[in-house]
Amino acid sequence: MLDWTPDLARSDKPRYLAIADLIAEDIRAGRLSVGDRLPPQRKLAHRLEIDFTTVARGYVEAQKRGLVESRVGQGTFVRGLPRAEPRPRTARPDLVDLTMNLPPEPDDPELVARMQDGLAEVSRDLVALLRYQSFGGAPADKDAASAWLGRRALVPAQERVFVTPGAHAALVGIFSLLAKPGDVILCEALTYPGARSIAAQLGLTLVGLPMDADGIDPDALADAVKRHKPKALYLNPTLQNPTTLTIPETRRAAIVAVARRMGLRIVEDDAYGFIPAHGLPPLAAMAPDLTWHVAGLAKCIGAGLRAAYVIAPEAKAGWPFAAALRAANVMASPLTVALATRWIEDGTADTILRFIRAETAARQALAAEILPKGTFRADPLSFNLWVELPEPWTRSAFVGHMQATGIGIVASDAFCADGNPPEAARVCLGGPVGRDKVRHALEYMAHALAHSPAAASTVL
Repeated sequence: MLDWTPDLARSDKPRYLAIADLIAEDIRAGRLSVGDRLPPQRKLAHRLEIDFTTVARGYVEAQKRGLVESRVGQGTFVRGLPRAEPRPRTARPDLVDLTMNLPPEPDDPELVARMQDGLAEVSRDLVALLRYQSFGGAPADKDAASAWLGRRALVPAQERVFVTPGAHAALVGIFSLLAKPGDVILCEALTYPGARSIAAQLGLTLVGLPMDADGIDPDALADAVKRHKPKALYLNPTLQNPTTLTIPETRRAAIVAVARRMGLRIVEDDAYGFIPAHGLPPLAAMAPDLTWHVAGLAKCIGAGLRAAYVIAPEAKAGWPFAAALRAANVMASPLTVALATRWIEDGTADTILRFIRAETAARQALAAEILPKGTFRADPLSFNLWVELPEPWTRSAFVGHMQATGIGIVASDAFCADGNPPEAARVCLGGPVGRDKVRHALEYMAHALAHSPAAASTVL
């Protein structure tokens, strides 16, 4: 059905909406059938004498409605009319998963079309991208990594830069290189659950350090180094998961001073470092010779890329690191790395990042408007809230209460390196959940926080 040509004069809506409407109309009328291939976007734009972007937005809108599907390297195909969704039978919010700390997903048709265009361009070299590649990234990918890292005041030599299959895999490689079973790794008292999982898998002991509003206490760090003889300090210094705090520059300098004085390696998980438009200098810029820097793309572009850039403290440290990662992962996916490189080079990554910042700020503004003051910690650019529960709520009761209404959140137990977890929970605001659902979930949460567990759970 490559000759399908919609009559845009039949609609007074914006042209991209008219295209989606006419696809639906022609499916109903039998003029389009399931499996039919629609004309390529550029060809249809030429035929209709309109901008390519307008057609691209129309196809994206049709895909959002479930009318068509895009297949990489093949084109856009008719799926049929979506089935009507059943109406909810209760007034409670729809099922909302607020457990994963993800950025909001782009929903602007122009941006999505631009992202798809980048994928189509990358797929032109699809056969080559299906081959094994050298570990650590091709020269073009390392150039893109260097350009991206340069925005964080990082200018390492290319032999210290590695393109890896995601931050999690990178941390596995670094931890296994620095420590052996039974060794100690220091971290924040409340830390990223993935670091806990990795340490447990490798047989390492995580020791959490006390924190104040500025992060870990440098004196406590020095004392822990003397007592535990740790192999490294793991930190998530910007928009920390889960507390959302950012370590200020003076505290960063104090931490680096202790690490340098005591010969301690630093593993810097800079997952959220690119989210602030003008972020603080990373630890790797302050102590490049001590720091393993991990700059994942999951939080600033998209988790599905499974790509992260790693800076080793010195070139020779990268050799065993590369061997460790190669043994476990062989290589990062050439296809997704090529897509990341394309988006960085053509500015799409910056556009995605601007969207993430704006949408995150809007969702944090909702939280500040809806939730009772003083019940949570947050940053205008953090993807989550750290809810500190008022008495008599306990974390298990609060998480259970929210789950009973279809709202998933995570109790503080998941983040506690050692000791007693606080009565708190992490609530994420991003991912595929739309802003309206986030609002409904926050309103329900606000009602619970303003009442006792018994009153909040009352049903008639």
